[in-house]
Amino acid sequence: MKRIFLHVQHLLGIGHVRRAAVLARTLAASGFDVLLVSGGAPLRLEIGGARFHQLPPLRARDAGLRALSRLDGSPLDEAFEVERTRTLLELFHAEAPDVLIVEQFPFGRTQLRFELLPLLGAAQARRPKPLIVSSVRDIVRRTMSPQRVREAVDLCRRFDLILIHGDPALIGFDRSFAGWEAIGARAAYTGYVAEGDEATGTEGMGEVIVSVGGGAVGSPLLRAAAGARAQGTLADRTWRLLAGADPHEPIAAADGLIVEPARADFRALLRNAALSISQAGYNTVVDTLGCADRAVLVPFGTERETEQPDRARWLAERGLVTCVPAADLSSHTLSAAIEQAMRGPSIRSFPPFNLDGAATTAALLHRRLA
Repeated sequence: MKRIFLHVQHLLGIGHVRRAAVLARTLAASGFDVLLVSGGAPLRLEIGGARFHQLPPLRARDAGLRALSRLDGSPLDEAFEVERTRTLLELFHAEAPDVLIVEQFPFGRTQLRFELLPLLGAAQARRPKPLIVSSVRDIVRRTMSPQRVREAVDLCRRFDLILIHGDPALIGFDRSFAGWEAIGARAAYTGYVAEGDEATGTEGMGEVIVSVGGGAVGSPLLRAAAGARAQGTLADRTWRLLAGADPHEPIAAADGLIVEPARADFRALLRNAALSISQAGYNTVVDTLGCADRAVLVPFGTERETEQPDRARWLAERGLVTCVPAADLSSHTLSAAIEQAMRGPSIRSFPPFNLDGAATTAALLHRRLA
């Protein structure tokens, strides 16, 4: 049985590790022996027949995503980095994988050069050499400097395959990565990586579902949604606010307003809802494209972090969703976007998008190894 070593690091939200977990369990179900190696805060993950290893965890120090820290907020030091790298390399050599998959690098996660460059070096030196693969989302940070783009292009030469988990018919990777022409020959689109469940159940029928993923930066959206509820044509509907695991400013429930943590049946709630209001992270948008009727996106972003605003804007340009930039968010702007979404077409009226990214990834890797 061929072995896969899959490295993932979540820093602020949990989207990266959730997508990696879907890939891990799909790869395992297809006949690979998969080890998912996570460097973020420990989480309960559904990984099926895959195996799991937790590295000494770290996280982003703040929403700027520039600096890393330990989980308690203390800064990383050289001793921590050396020990974590040693642990990672020992694990890699013990596994002796046929495939190394590095999630998001070299297009992101550059703060982890201290361990990822040695990992790539170990993979290139090993005999027989494993297939070295980069696994990246549909969109990367468009604010990369020319120097960072050149660095990413140079590092891509150390990869045998770049798997882009998106659909070029919807959003091409070239829209966000300026070095596309230099890497396109070794890249392959897989389609979006979706959870793949049947999303069954009747709860949430006709509701407005407001979700903020893990809840790390979602409080402004929750407050705006609570304020917008009474301002439009959906005031008579039940509004369900999924506040994440640890909302910083809890919203009080009221008559017709349900407030609860994120739920495992989120896709079923979306399928039954009249409207979805959410941020524009990869996993939430994939769930929205696969399940929702209509949607309003309020993307998280900073001057440096452009991924969610770009994704929301480009989907809105296609007429799939309406969008409220985070800087413009208020109960009034959200209410106006809700009215626009309800007047517009259903997402389900568009041709289907490629949401089979996990199975396509498995098939691509089987073919390359064959």
